[in-house]
Amino acid sequence: MTLSTKQLTIAIQGVPGSFHHQVAQQYFGEDIAVGGYHTFEEVAKSVENTTADFAVMAIENSIAGAILPNYDIIDRHNLFVFDEYYLPISHNLLVWPGQTLSDIREVRSHPMAILQCKVFFAQYPHITLIDDVDTAYVAKLIADGQQLGVGAIASPKAADYYKLEILAADIQTVKNNFTRFILLQKEKPVLKEIPTKASLKITIHNQKGGLAKLLTLMSEHDLDLTKIQSIPVINKPWEYAFFIDTLIGNYDRYQEAIRLITESFGTVKVFGEYQNRK
Repeated sequence: MTLSTKQLTIAIQGVPGSFHHQVAQQYFGEDIAVGGYHTFEEVAKSVENTTADFAVMAIENSIAGAILPNYDIIDRHNLFVFDEYYLPISHNLLVWPGQTLSDIREVRSHPMAILQCKVFFAQYPHITLIDDVDTAYVAKLIADGQQLGVGAIASPKAADYYKLEILAADIQTVKNNFTRFILLQKEKPVLKEIPTKASLKITIHNQKGGLAKLLTLMSEHDLDLTKIQSIPVINKPWEYAFFIDTLIGNYDRYQEAIRLITESFGTVKVFGEYQNRK
């Protein structure tokens, strides 16, 4: 008798053909069920309520920077980061087959995708750029309606998935363009090897030089910060929380730093300890 294996359900923001879908398949394999949601909030909720086993969530782009609200979403839904994935981003102008650039009057896509392709479209002032919810979602709408005169900025995977023509390939301004995705789950991961990276939320008390003390302490414990973002703490004027990603030089010294921060001037919430994939 052959035992059946439960198919994993992976939550993503967007529809099939999106960059999130691409990461989900590359990381977990082709044989997965994908749950597509309109917002990152819905993605997080699906993992929190166990509708999905895991989630893929974009957290920063090498050109456009961090997606700060996503750190807050992870925090509020008490999710854990268990890995990260860097995807090279190829933006392409997709259209219903048989058209030329002169036929296209408007191009829709996610605001970050449009931002990354501004230089290309500066050559075509007759094309109006319009923000939309998702790269692949626009491709789907074009395919469903066989729309003429409208283009989408999306991935080659979206072109294949929706049978659209790539009118112009790799139109992103910076060719060495990567998006960092994090992999999320509900339960705290069990460490299988010594982690080399951590995602933290550190809230420091309202005291003079608090941030300087924090940065000095982390540096002294061989922690190389790859990202730091601040947000004010609600109902606590002049107190700030910092979302921090740090490389771990020595795990024992990292743990000592966490202990000293907690004892001396702040609180620490560990979102995840995992392997640096960059």
